[in-house]
Amino acid sequence: MTSTTSGLTAVRAGVLDYLTAWDEQRRLHEAVVAGEESDTVLLLEHPSVYTAGKRTEPWDRPMDGTPVVDVDRGGKITWHGPGQLVGYPILKLPDPIDVVAYVRRTEQLLIDVCAELGLATTRVEGRSGVWVPDDERGPARKVAAIGIRVARGVTLHGFAINCDCDLTYYDRIVPCGIQDAGVTSLSAELGRPVTVAEVLPVVEHRLPTLLA
Repeated sequence: MTSTTSGLTAVRAGVLDYLTAWDEQRRLHEAVVAGEESDTVLLLEHPSVYTAGKRTEPWDRPMDGTPVVDVDRGGKITWHGPGQLVGYPILKLPDPIDVVAYVRRTEQLLIDVCAELGLATTRVEGRSGVWVPDDERGPARKVAAIGIRVARGVTLHGFAINCDCDLTYYDRIVPCGIQDAGVTSLSAELGRPVTVAEVLPVVEHRLPTLLA
């Protein structure tokens, strides 16, 4: 299913193997760079997979031999899998290119999505992504991750928001290289099942936030 808002095309790609999605990102990237396709966001779920960004250290990786896909985005290691909504915006950024401003817009999109679903989240200084602040339940914990790359003025990779995923997958790694904070999901925080199907239209509605 495809929809277009504010010149931005959202593609609901369903469940897509990570490497298949990576090939589609690169195909779209070439097309957007060449002006043959409009700005596009792929929205999907992956089968369970660990991906390691360029800053991943050896000790961040799983110690049990679990396979890891090395990718060219920023950041460290993370998990993708069922119950997590992943967004890959392939967007042409305005000149002069400001990657930090784009990351902030991505964070704002996710903060607004969480707020609409009833969860208050925030940024944490020096750490990308969107966080539930520390409270009586524990220290600050990440509910959505961001890892991007910009090549020839067009973005790749993107964001992932935990809906109703199995959080034990994060126990095998040091998620995003952060040892002193936790990972959470919308379902865990809101105390009710929050599915990818519920979150998908909320994200779609907010996608224009990504545009400068």
